[in-house]
Amino acid sequence: MSETKTHAGGCHCGRVRYEVDLDLAKPVIACNCSMCGKAGTLLTFVPAESFRLLSGEAVLREYKFNHLVIQHLFCGNCGIKSFARGKGRDGGDQIAINARCLDEVDLEQLNVQKFEGKIR
Repeated sequence: MSETKTHAGGCHCGRVRYEVDLDLAKPVIACNCSMCGKAGTLLTFVPAESFRLLSGEAVLREYKFNHLVIQHLFCGNCGIKSFARGKGRDGGDQIAINARCLDEVDLEQLNVQKFEGKIR
């Protein structure tokens, strides 16, 4: 059964903290691109209005690669990439959440789907 809930998340050191409304019954993505594959991220996507950054804007650092359209953000203190900012296919603002950075989520219960993101 699908259900949108509010989840808390953030980086390792705790400087970056956020809340996000999402449905973890929906699949999360295990992408094998050069970034996600090395970081081991499990991604789920939400509209920007479903995301609230509570703290850490000042410590966030940005990294862009490939088409330079996704703001891959990481904590400048501990280096953890807990979310990214970008645009959805509809052109609207979107947030990519690293499900591994959500508090109290049993990763074994997630529906993980592989995504071929490697540039060949």
